[in-house]
Amino acid sequence: MSKLSLAEKYRLSPQLPLTGRCGRRFQRGAVLCVFGLLLAAGAASAQVITVDTHTGTVTNGATGDSAQVDRRYRQITPTHVELPKSELDPKTRLELIRALLAEQGFAMRPFPRGHRGLTLTANGKLNPVGESYLNMVVSDGLSAKPGDRLVLTDIKIDHSKIVFDLNGGPDPKHRFLRHVQIGVGPAMSPVVQGDDQAPTGARLTLAFDNHLPELTGADVKALLAPLISFDLKTPIQAFTDTLPAKLKDAILDHHVLVGMSTDMVVFAMGPPDRKSRETEGQMPFEEWIYGQPPKNVVFVRINGNSVIRVEVAKMGETPVIFTKNEVEGLMRTDGTPLVPVSEQAKNAEIGDVQRDPDRQAPVAPPSLRNPGEKLPDNQQNGQQNGEMRPVQFPKPKPAAQPGANPDGEPEAQPPSQVKSPVPDASGSGSDKTSPEGGQSK
Repeated sequence: MSKLSLAEKYRLSPQLPLTGRCGRRFQRGAVLCVFGLLLAAGAASAQVITVDTHTGTVTNGATGDSAQVDRRYRQITPTHVELPKSELDPKTRLELIRALLAEQGFAMRPFPRGHRGLTLTANGKLNPVGESYLNMVVSDGLSAKPGDRLVLTDIKIDHSKIVFDLNGGPDPKHRFLRHVQIGVGPAMSPVVQGDDQAPTGARLTLAFDNHLPELTGADVKALLAPLISFDLKTPIQAFTDTLPAKLKDAILDHHVLVGMSTDMVVFAMGPPDRKSRETEGQMPFEEWIYGQPPKNVVFVRINGNSVIRVEVAKMGETPVIFTKNEVEGLMRTDGTPLVPVSEQAKNAEIGDVQRDPDRQAPVAPPSLRNPGEKLPDNQQNGQQNGEMRPVQFPKPKPAAQPGANPDGEPEAQPPSQVKSPVPDASGSGSDKTSPEGGQSK
């Protein structure tokens, strides 16, 4: 009889306990093996998500359109500002704070709320980017959109970084003093009273390698240029500078493209002259109307926060309708080119349209049926139920005429006109109608 190994004994007898050092080692190896198989199966079925920290591109194992990310959350182009080698002294430090404090600029990227904020390396990269940047905006909220005005409300200078609080900063006022109370005995009163509103500001950190160089206000503004523009601009200039060139030209030329947001439409055309809310199928939408006849009339259909249809109507011409999304590709990191307008425009067919019977199907008659609905076709009394047919009214019968009977028979008197005396309780008779039509005795 051959000897069986420990593993074979355990396989042949699962109830056999393993004791000692060899048993513990075998059990540990079995558990690790099973855990490794589960990880391998999960990795094979799960989708791999890759984030490029240099470009900010987020991919999920797919290629093409699904592997793109909004250009507002991608990596910035590094600046090239000459930094002096001398360190920042106390005098220059005060001058720098005096030059930048309460300075106003325009946001070039979305600024999230929260204590962490964004970190920009001097002449370097932005952190975070891509999916982490987007998740921060979604979880913490949005403090400023691209094109919004920003105010440097507080500046803190550290050993190798400068921290800017924008629009009041993300921290509430007197954050630590709210936990301090002063009083004698059980009667205690907080140092800071009142419940202020939650802060809506943002935070931006400008980081350096080893030390803080001797900078001027102009140097700091040049380093922050990818995120904040301190140039004198109008609100529309500040907003369009954050967009691609083709989209910027369309807004400045007062053209509305399918895929624009409501902010872009307002910057391009201004507030609408009229608005109407309607529903097409199960989709509600809002129609923005610009212009009045005899001038050109533009109908902008908006669903949610995006334009889904643009119709341009000119006097004496056929309306032109645009339904192709032209902005989606421009806002991607790959910079998909704009589709020519000639390929997207189509003429609206109005009035009596002549159809070619050889190439076009006839138009279906109007019906109350839903698409794809079939009515029941039960057979009852030789008739097919469920189909709509013309209503058949009964033919009226001619009225009876005296002497119209060809056989000469006397016409029967209606039973309701025959009366017979019916005795009452006193014994006297009274004339009443008999149900059989005769006289009762």
